[in-house]
Amino acid sequence: MLDTDDWSLEEIETVLDQTRAMVEILSRPIRRAPALRGRTVILFFAEVSTRTRVSFELAAKALSADVVNITATGSSVEKGESLLDTVRTLQALGGDVVVMRHSSSGAPYFVAQRTESAVINAGDGWHAHPTQGLLDAYTLRDALGELGGKRVVIVGDILHSRVARSDINTLVPLGARVTLSGPPTLVPAAWRCGQLPAGVTYEPLLDRALDGADAVIALRLQRERQESGLLPSLREYSRVWGLSLDRVGRMRPGAPVMHPGPMNEGIEIDAAVAHGSRSLIETQVTNGVAVRMALLYLLAGASTPSGVPAAAAPLEERG
Repeated sequence: MLDTDDWSLEEIETVLDQTRAMVEILSRPIRRAPALRGRTVILFFAEVSTRTRVSFELAAKALSADVVNITATGSSVEKGESLLDTVRTLQALGGDVVVMRHSSSGAPYFVAQRTESAVINAGDGWHAHPTQGLLDAYTLRDALGELGGKRVVIVGDILHSRVARSDINTLVPLGARVTLSGPPTLVPAAWRCGQLPAGVTYEPLLDRALDGADAVIALRLQRERQESGLLPSLREYSRVWGLSLDRVGRMRPGAPVMHPGPMNEGIEIDAAVAHGSRSLIETQVTNGVAVRMALLYLLAGASTPSGVPAAAAPLEERG
């Protein structure tokens, strides 16, 4: 599960339907099911993460899998071990699923070609963050109903955002229309010149982009990936592209506000918006566990076990 750019609508729907079944498990007094008992999930995070890593760990444990954590800090990776040698270590550990985050785009593909384990991309460089795209799609569909014809604004650092790419790859097949907005220096050159993916438009003026929108997703300013000179100042960014109460008031009544986290409150989004009645940011975190449960089950579950509501056959059964 490396990206959703080549997924069919049926495949996206399969994961979203299975996610709903996992939400039911998480609503129980005892949030456990035996679906992956005896399976091992390896969390290989060569890039710092909190939300994604913890949600994958909670997801695996909720399905009764054994979990092994490998991080770059304090591991052989920090001592200079190559990615290929790390792959061999992962293979020797006998993991059924490897969940991988890496700062280099394409690293999960490299691992997937060299191990028999199923590999889930938990974010690679600027390239993709497919599980975030799926959880955002699930959260929006749960809030808005079917997404056909709905207009979703994605605002912020589009250039460095793997989340933006994965949101587009997931929302557009579901029928949503995506409007991108942000500083021209933080939008891919081809996109701001009109060479956009199907179903996507670019509007540099955020007020105009938000007029009548059905939802907005604010992106984190990824200053650790940026070169200098892309922004005049954080204060200027907040003034022109930050989400304020006045700005979100231009959207449809009750239109939700989302953010993949971590947030820079007061820069990308005002605290009153982040914690206001429109905010689905905490719901995104909760849904992230359910989506990752669904993916782990679809990749590693041999059959529909007792304790898991039937929603979709595992991927191996579907071929």
